Amino acid sequence: MLKISKLVLFFSVLVSLFGIFTAIMFALVPHSATAQTLRKPVVGSIFLLICLLGLLAAVRPKRCSSVLAFHSKVDKTNIHTSLHQGLSVIGHHVNCGEFSSHVANFFGRIYCAACAGLFLGALVALTGGVLYFFTDWAAGIVYFSFPAVLTGAMFIALGFAQLLFKGKMRMVLNVLFPFGAFLILAGTDAVAQNVFVDLYLTALIIFWIWTRILLSRWDHARTCRICKRACSIRSC
Repeated sequence: MLKISKLVLFFSVLVSLFGIFTAIMFALVPHSATAQTLRKPVVGSIFLLICLLGLLAAVRPKRCSSVLAFHSKVDKTNIHTSLHQGLSVIGHHVNCGEFSSHVANFFGRIYCAACAGLFLGALVALTGGVLYFFTDWAAGIVYFSFPAVLTGAMFIALGFAQLLFKGKMRMVLNVLFPFGAFLILAGTDAVAQNVFVDLYLTALIIFWIWTRILLSRWDHARTCRICKRACSIRSC
């Protein structure tokens, strides 16, 4: 199980929270508008790419974790031993009961609450991104841009706090996380109309995602660390 340095985790959360504050400030402080022709298509394309990668990560979390060097080194011996102990790996959770708060049951099927929520949230953000950056359907956001940014900031904060909740509530908060990123980016762009501000926010969104991944890995490691059940997967 990958160990996350508490210092790195604390620093990432601190920078992320400061980033939320700066995003709100950008929506309040006037900025000089930059060239309009390519701003929205370029920024929109970057944001849509982030959403698409998020969809992929939500569908294939283990594969994406290995790409990011987050893959737990669970070998076949450990898995077989744990199966003999009455355990198995479902998706990327061990069905030992300790991860019951991490999953949600829908129509008799078990889903990772975080991955399901992030998938749905990324779909909503992707749709919003297409409508705002490539059509005029969402142009009205300019009339309530600051409330949109405030709402987005709250959704991002709740996305970080999802570790405190269980099951379907955890899934709902993960839906809000990517949608909050869209609200911040679109709401700020509608007011600032500045490509440099937009690029800063897209970089900030990537950092928020990185912090969200670190928090998730830390939570998984903590769950295994405090578990009293003998499990060979736990020691990986």
